[in-house]
Amino acid sequence: MGPLFRLALFALIALPSIAIANGAPRYTIADVVRLARAQNPEIAIARKKIQAARGGQLEARSGYLPSVVSGGFYRRGAVAQSSQLRPEDYNASLKVVENLYTGGATSNQVAIARLTLAKQIDELQAVTDRVTMDVRLAFYELLLNREKIHVREQSVAVLREELKSQRERLSAGLVGPLDASRAEVALANEEPELVQAQTDLRNSFLRLNDLCGIDGRSSGDRQFEAVGSLDYEPRHPTLNDTLARALINRPEIKSAQKDVVIEEKQLEVDRSATRPQVEIFSGYQVYSERDPDVGPAFNHGYVVGLNASWPLFDGFATRGRMQATRARREGAVLALKAVRLGIESEVRSAFLDLEQADSVLQAQTKNVQTADESLAFAKSNFAAGLGTQLDILQAAADVTRTRTTRLSAIYLHNAALARLDRASGGESDVLDREDRSSKTVEPNDTPSDEQLIRSSRPPAAPERKK
Repeated sequence: MGPLFRLALFALIALPSIAIANGAPRYTIADVVRLARAQNPEIAIARKKIQAARGGQLEARSGYLPSVVSGGFYRRGAVAQSSQLRPEDYNASLKVVENLYTGGATSNQVAIARLTLAKQIDELQAVTDRVTMDVRLAFYELLLNREKIHVREQSVAVLREELKSQRERLSAGLVGPLDASRAEVALANEEPELVQAQTDLRNSFLRLNDLCGIDGRSSGDRQFEAVGSLDYEPRHPTLNDTLARALINRPEIKSAQKDVVIEEKQLEVDRSATRPQVEIFSGYQVYSERDPDVGPAFNHGYVVGLNASWPLFDGFATRGRMQATRARREGAVLALKAVRLGIESEVRSAFLDLEQADSVLQAQTKNVQTADESLAFAKSNFAAGLGTQLDILQAAADVTRTRTTRLSAIYLHNAALARLDRASGGESDVLDREDRSSKTVEPNDTPSDEQLIRSSRPPAAPERKK
């Protein structure tokens, strides 16, 4: 076996692995969510705000620790007339200063810093939940547009077949030119819908690239292959349970509650300006003695002392700050109420979408089978001379419309569940289930009509508690 033959054989063996390595990665919905949580710019900014809040907490805690202060001066004066005083005067000191009493300012500042850090963590969770929901909606939309392409391709194939048949009949003199023209117009009307579906799919990839922080300038819009299919998710949460979980677990509510407490603590910080401030210090001092009769020019020694101050009147500055803080606290209470009402409306709106999607699915799942049967009957009737070409074109249009409506209803159902999951904070378990189910589906497999109907058939919904 020659070396060239062995080299060619090695190249043929390595070719599949090279193609796989150079191919686009394949992501399930859980993979895309994890990628967005790691690379999304808004999440990265929220993490930086947490780092800033940790720095503020470290700054606030410094009020409990002693500070080391150094200071000094040097001056030399010109003597206008003869004097025994030395012309130079200097002083240098190094002191350790510890606050004994700040009127509650230090303790409340530490509490504000701790609450600010906790608030930033809540806001990171809120941003993460929102981005996760946006990713799930964008992924569902991508799957919807991909399956719409399959439906439009099947519709175009049917119309092309019908146009071919009519042209053959026209050549044989069995039909007039009107039938062929109608088939050609129907095909021309359907082809732009296929192009639109393909464009919508590319826009879905662009949307996911933005959410995942992927730069698509280098290699186009499609940076990965989406693994999964738009399947009906058989979950029917109750409205009362979802509302209860949302009002307890939503990080936006927790963040708004912390805003109220922060303003209460800030009011105490403002009030501390009206109380005495006491600090103790100890250090070492070097100073000059200008009068020779008192002692040598250079003196030094340890110093210990106590500083105290009590502002009696500051021109109503503290009063104005306290008035502004009280107003901000009242605004924070109103904002908390508004957040709760908004979350309740969000949950109820998602439930309305869920009910609408279930109603459409119940009607359209059986209707798809009926439309397929109607198309088959129209073709057989036309072949037997019992029908017209318009019956076939109308039946084909009905098949396309019912399939598209059913797919849109599945998307609306899953999108409503995604918003409910965000509202109640139950994202992790849902993503695990979606990850396990989507790994069994190839991204480029075109499901059959029977598989599409079976996957979109809603189970019997339990009676919901209103």
